[in-house]
Order: sequence, then structure tokens, then C-alpha cells
Amino acid sequence: MKTIFSVEPISAVTFARLCGGELRDGIHGAQAIRGICTDSREADGDVVFAAIRGEHQDGHDFIASAIEKGCRCILCEHSCEAIVKSGVTAVVVTDVSLALCRMANTYRTYLSSRMVAVTGSVGKTTTKDLIYSVLSVKEQVFRTPGNHNSLIGMPMSMVEIPSDSQWAVLEMGMSNFGEIERLSITAEPEIAVITNIGTAHLEFLGSRENIRRAKLEILSGLKSGGTLILSGDEPLLANVRGKSYQTLYASIEREDADFCAKNITVDLKELGMHFDVLHDGKLTKGLFIHLLGRHNVYAGLYAFAVGMLAGLDEEEIRYGLSKYRTEGMRQNVYDYKGITIIEDCYNASPESMIAALDVLEICSEGRVGRSIAVLGDMLELGDDSPALHRLVGESLVGMQIDKLYTVGHGGYQIGVGARQKGMAPENISDNRDRENLKATAKALLKDLKPGDVVLFKASRAVGAERIIEELKKQL
Repeated sequence: MKTIFSVEPISAVTFARLCGGELRDGIHGAQAIRGICTDSREADGDVVFAAIRGEHQDGHDFIASAIEKGCRCILCEHSCEAIVKSGVTAVVVTDVSLALCRMANTYRTYLSSRMVAVTGSVGKTTTKDLIYSVLSVKEQVFRTPGNHNSLIGMPMSMVEIPSDSQWAVLEMGMSNFGEIERLSITAEPEIAVITNIGTAHLEFLGSRENIRRAKLEILSGLKSGGTLILSGDEPLLANVRGKSYQTLYASIEREDADFCAKNITVDLKELGMHFDVLHDGKLTKGLFIHLLGRHNVYAGLYAFAVGMLAGLDEEEIRYGLSKYRTEGMRQNVYDYKGITIIEDCYNASPESMIAALDVLEICSEGRVGRSIAVLGDMLELGDDSPALHRLVGESLVGMQIDKLYTVGHGGYQIGVGARQKGMAPENISDNRDRENLKATAKALLKDLKPGDVVLFKASRAVGAERIIEELKKQL
């Protein structure tokens, strides 16, 4: 990852102050720095190389490589022979990852941007992007690119926030306790959104109650007088209150919530959802998002709420919601050779997979072809993984889904759940080897007919998009 400072290049002295590190000048202490990278292959003479200790690799092992690329300043936890011999400048800290957060937090003082933080088990990126779409109708807005939501990605993204941005929308991800706390303290948001509490990361956190506790760490950095926006339909988030902040609830079930979606309808022609919002005793009508599924209405509600807090009027919010378009591999719906493909391969959890099946059912309504689900492993679910995969299979049987193709050992458990719930075995095709996606593509090719609607969904590591690529080659 490589980011470029949005302000003018800074000196090594200033960089060391931002990081809270000890400056060891070397022969390049006066060299201006314009950015920072974590991959030695992206290093150059104007960019700091951050030697991060990862789970599988230690960035300190690549310092010599970065210096060979021309790097003249290293952020590290200890010096090494390559630094001493070359005479490059070093900024030494006790923890490079923590230093990046300190850098971003100090860098924040250069900016006047108001911060919105978004976390949750499912829908973080969609919510972040919809909030960005709404706020950018009226203001200069920055958002963390892609899914740069980690302890490394989010703080490094913050140094890219342009100085003229009125708002910055930051996504915060986590896999364990303490991570959201650090990110929130780094960003100091004045608005925080928790989209939901799901089952992703059960492997590390053990229970949904623990996931709730980890997500609520977002309060650690929330500014006094700030606003926390939560799902009013999640019992684990009920009655979250504090003296130093206000809580607002968004719901599609409770009219007593601060923002309640009403009159939700599907638009298959425009591939989106229409809805109204009841708030402050009045009804805002005619809202639309180019996303299918009731689960995405929540993201629209969160964006509506943030827009209201930011002072936008109803027409501005309406336009901001309607102009959003999905990007990448998140619910990308399109026709190819007479077959409707729902490409939703970015990631998967039980909640998001069931929501994706709901979209498949919606898209198949009124079609002459069949609805086909291609579902793969969901990762990081811990000891409950087999049961949660079977739960998806059981849920599928209650929907209008004609055929199921599974990938991986977890995917096989989805098929087990579907069979146990009554789906005919001849309508299920299993491929337990997720390294051999061509086998699934080959089986699909023999089966697909014009008019069919096919959903592809699995955790990112599965790479389910490769099945689509193989299909396109053959089709």
C-alpha cells in the first residue's frame, strides 16, 4: 500500500514528530517526504518505507530491498545493517502499526474535515459509499478507498484527505478486540455508525455479544456531543446511551425509531429499491437506491440520517442516494449471453449470504429461467462454522431457488443444510475442492440456459469471480 500526503512534502523531522518516533538523521535528514508505503517494491526517494511486522512477514526483512529502490527514510522498530551502511534516515518507534495511527491522528490537526466513522459486521463499505454520495452533493468529501479499513489501511488513507475536504467518511474494520478502539481514537469522529452485529469474526471473538462489545469500541474516539447511529432492529444494540453523545436509531420495522423506512418496493427495471423515511414526525417520500434487497435499505437509512445531521435538505439527500452506483464485486448485476449474473464475490458471512440469496430471488421473479446459487466457503466463523454454513442452506430452501452449486468444505455444509431441509439432491452439485474452481465452471456450463439468473457468493479468499471468468471464456 502506498499513500501520498495531501499537504506539501514534509521533512523527516516533521514526520518523526507525527509518528512520535526518534529521528536518526543519516545523510538524508533534510530530504522532503511526500508519502509512505508498506511494500518495499513501491519505495522510492520521496516515500518513507514503513517496516510493519505482519502475521506472516516482517517488513524489517525488506528494508534493504526498499533502500535498493532508492528509499531514503525508513520507519522501523530497530536499526539494521542496511540502514547503517547506506546512511539513510531512520525514524525509530516501538510499534510501527501504532506509529501510523499516531501519524494520522496528528496529521488530522492539519485538517478541518469533520469525520464520519462506519463499522459493523456487514454493509460497512456500502454504507460508507452511500454516505459519501449524499454528503458530496453539497460538500467536498473524502472517503477511504476500497476497503482500506484496517489498522494499517485507515490511518494511511487519512494522510490523503485533501485540506479542502469538509467531510471524511472512514470505514473501520476489525478482527479482534482493541482494533476499533485504536481506529476511533485515531480518527476522532463526530458521527459514528454501527451497521449491524453479525457472525463474522466469531473465530476470534467467540460470540455475537463479544462482537457487539468490539464494535462499540467506536465510542472511544467519538467526540463529546457527537452522534452514534445504530440499527433499531438489532436487539443487541438496544438502549445504547451515553451522557457525552446522542444515539439515533434507524429501522425498517419500528416506527418509533428516529428514522424508519416505509413503503419499501423493488424496482427490477432500475435494479434498485424505493422507500420513504419517517422521521421527526414527517414522511420523506420517493427515495431510491441502485441496490437490491431490504438489507441495503438500512445503508440508505444511515446515509439519510448522516445527511440530515450534516444539514442537507431532503432533495439533496434524495439526489445523493439516487446517484450512487455499486463498484467492484459488490452486488454487480448484469446480463451476459442471455444469462443474468449477480457478482457478489467480495466477501461473505451468513448474514450477507442470506441477503444475497434474497437478491437472487428478487431478480428471478417473473423470469422464464431458473434461479441458481453458486455459494462457497465463509471464513473466520470459528467452531460454529459448519452449523452456520448449514443454516444458510436451510434458509435457501425457503426461497424460490432452483439449483445450488457449492464450493469448498464449508460450501458442502451449505448443501448438507439444504438437503436436510428438503431440497432435492439432484438440484445440488458439490465441489469440495475450492482450489479447482474450473470444475464448478465446467458443471455450470453443461447446465446453464438462456434466461437463468446466477448468484456467485463466497468469502474473498475463495475467488469466486474466477468461476465467472471461466464461464465467460467458454460462453
